[in-house]
Order: sequence, then C-alpha cells, then structure tokens
Amino acid sequence: MKKEILISSTPLETRVAIVALADSSKSRLCDYFVDRPNRQNIVGNIYKGRVANVIPGLNSAFINIGIGRNAYLQVDDVVPQTKKIQSVLKPGADILVQVTKDAIGTKGPKITMDISLTGRLCVLMPFSDKIGVSKNIEDKPIRAKLKDAISKALASKKLGYGAIARTEAEDSSGDEIASEIKYLDKLWNVIKNKYEQAKAPKMVYGDLDAVEQVIRDYFTDDVEVLLTDSEDVHRQALEYVEDISPDLAGRIKIYKNRTPIFAAFDVEKELEGLLQAKVKLPSGGYIIIQEAESLCAIDVNSGKFLGSSLEDTVTRTNIEAAHEVAKQLRLRNIGGIIVIDFIDMKNRQNQRKVVDALRDAMKTDRAKIKIFPVTNLGLIELSRSRKSSSLRSFMGEVCGVCGGSGMVPSRQTVFIKVVSEIEELLTRRRIMPEDVKVKIRLNPEVAEYFIENKDKLPVAALIHKDAAIPPGEYNIILE
Repeated sequence: MKKEILISSTPLETRVAIVALADSSKSRLCDYFVDRPNRQNIVGNIYKGRVANVIPGLNSAFINIGIGRNAYLQVDDVVPQTKKIQSVLKPGADILVQVTKDAIGTKGPKITMDISLTGRLCVLMPFSDKIGVSKNIEDKPIRAKLKDAISKALASKKLGYGAIARTEAEDSSGDEIASEIKYLDKLWNVIKNKYEQAKAPKMVYGDLDAVEQVIRDYFTDDVEVLLTDSEDVHRQALEYVEDISPDLAGRIKIYKNRTPIFAAFDVEKELEGLLQAKVKLPSGGYIIIQEAESLCAIDVNSGKFLGSSLEDTVTRTNIEAAHEVAKQLRLRNIGGIIVIDFIDMKNRQNQRKVVDALRDAMKTDRAKIKIFPVTNLGLIELSRSRKSSSLRSFMGEVCGVCGGSGMVPSRQTVFIKVVSEIEELLTRRRIMPEDVKVKIRLNPEVAEYFIENKDKLPVAALIHKDAAIPPGEYNIILE
C-alpha cells in the first residue's frame, strides 16, 4: 500500500504523520510521532558515563550520564559479558553506554554497553560478531546474499564487528552495503575519539532528531512523497538524504497551501481521538483503553451492532477490535503488558480467527510483540516493547484533582464527610448545634447537592459556591 509522510513543524513542536493511501480520496493514519524541544528523546544517544553505584543483589548498576537522573544498567547489557556485574564494574569507573529506553514514569532510562549504530541499510555492532538479516526479509536467497555482502564488507576493512541488514537493504547491492558499513565504521571511530577526550558524564554522540529518524526508518519505496509545511524541515530533509540516499530528494516536497497540512489531509480528525479512552469501531461497537505505567487493559464491547446471530455479532466485533487495537497500540505507543478482554466466544474456531486477525494486524508494528495463548478467563495477553513514553504520558500530565485515578469523591460522599466532620467538631468543642454558625465552601456542582440536602446537615449552614475548590474538597468555617 502506498503511503505519504506529512511533517508539520513549528518552534513549539514537530509532528509527523504517516498515512496510507487507501484509495484516491481517503487517507488513513498509520504512524504518528511528536517531538518537542523540552521533551527530546534520548534513545540512541551515547554517553561517557560514570558508575554511581553497583547493586550486587540486583546484579545491576546505576550510571550517571549527566541528565539529572541515573540510568539503569542490567548485567545482561554489560560488555564483556559476565555473570556478576561487580566483577566488571566498580563505583567511580568511566564506561561507554547507549540509551536503549527513555525514562518512563518513575523509572530512569535504561542503557547498554553493547553499542549499536543504526544506518539506513545496516546496524553496526562493534562489540559483537553476529551477522544477521531483518526478520521482515523472508526470501532465503536474498537473506543469504545480504549476509554474504555484509561479511565481505567487514572482511575488506578487517573489521571484527557484527552487523544486521535492515529491511530497507532488501534490494541493495553489495557496494551499497559496503559503503554504509564504511560510513558507520568512520562514525564509530569518531565516537571512540570523543570518548577518550571527554570528561564523564558527557554525551559523545546524539542520535538523529525526529525528522531524520523518520526519513531513515520510514522513507521506503512505498512512500510516494514526504510533504512538509516548514522551509527549515524541507532543507534539513534534503541535506540529510543527500548523504544517505540522493535518489530520495525528488520525493521531498514543500507544502504551501493556506489550509494547515494535517487538516488538508484529514489527519487532524483522527488525531483528536488518540487521548480518549473510548474508540468507536466501524460496525457500531467500541473499545475502552485504560492505560497505566506498565500495564494497559482493553475492553471490547459490541455496542449497538447486531449481526445475523449472537456468535456472528461477537466474532465480527472482535475481529474489528483486533485491527483497531493493533492500530491504537502503535499510534499511542503503548507498551508493557497489555490485556485484551474480547467479547466471549463459544466457538473455538472463531477464537482462532480473532487471534489470527490480531497477529496479522500487528505485523506492520516495528516494536517487538509477543502474543500469548488465550487464558482460561478468555483474555488475550501480549507484551509490546517501547523505547519512549506513550503518547498519553508525553502529551498529558497527572490530574491534580483525581491524582490520575480518573475519579473524585461523589457529591454524596463529600456530603457524608462534611456531616461527620461537623459532628466531630461540635462534640470535641462541646458546642450545641443552635449556638454555632457554619459556612461551607464547595465546588459549585457539589454545592448544589448540599443546597438540595441542607435540611440533613446537623447545623444551620451557609453554603458558598467557589469554583477554585476542586470537586472532592471543601472548607468548613465555624463562627
């Protein structure tokens, strides 16, 4: 399916949307990325870090890389490989590390000493001797050809490195592979020199920004055009492809119409729902997405949809939901453990259809995904890796009223708490109800409930509406 890359850029943020051209008149959002100057992604960056402390009990270490929060290093990511991290790392030692996962929630960034440098065609691994090919390239002769090209390119330079051919290398020649490995080797030598000269903690290599990463990873043969509304991004994109793949330059265009680029391509409408919990399905059903820091629960509902039979209704809704879930996980960048509560199906063949639909829909996802068998409760569990924060946590913040729970005390609950507190005050101070005047300041909506139930209060009270008071809170003043 043909695609287009749309980039909208302002001084405040850069947004990238990849849309699939379903037909001549309708576009469909496939991937979406946001980059802001104050929330830049550090995944891929390489640092000269200093070991802050080693935790033998966890077989891990915390490394100061100079970002204000120590990064986490597991024993499996130590070079050279070891079973006990304290045998290799000592507090105060300087080491070369690369960020593999950004800080998420309360967790600091995750790092590795096994450095990898990603190019458009290959990934160079200086501390490995593995030669591989992307799993997306299934043709055996092509896989063998690429492995041979990599081996020859490394041997010609007498490099004892490992390398993996990326999906984009499928139609590449041996010369193109050799040229990229030469470039990545040169980059590695620059990084090593910077490491020797730098004083820890310090970044010695910054990975590509959002625009360059999208071009490197998504500007493939099936992309008809990269369209941007920014002169600066247009110039940056042309300069970048001049180095990596000059033939792409003809497909990079500038958008100059008055209508905002995302609105012109009907992308803005699709983006509006990405922070909502409820997502409608084409048939009338819907899914509810409840996201936590490391766990996401998704519930499937049939809504108003009615098929030819109950089993038909359930199966069709679940299959639609499977495709929508795969899309939402990708667009929202939801990772960790995901539990999907599909509508119960009695027919096992239909259960397999839904699981197959889910697997098929997730084939285009670049994240590592593992789908587990259906549980005894009929739930489908899967894990999805992610390297950075989800769209929800990136674009939102915890509500100061509900603390992120999505709930505040009901009006009746607040009323009962106020009654209890007033009674306690009267008892403690030995005051008769008729001898005291009480003022209660409340959120306007809660205040309405108090006014309606004023006769149930233990004392005569003056109810004040105050929009500055959150719904679950109140002020009691005794006079």
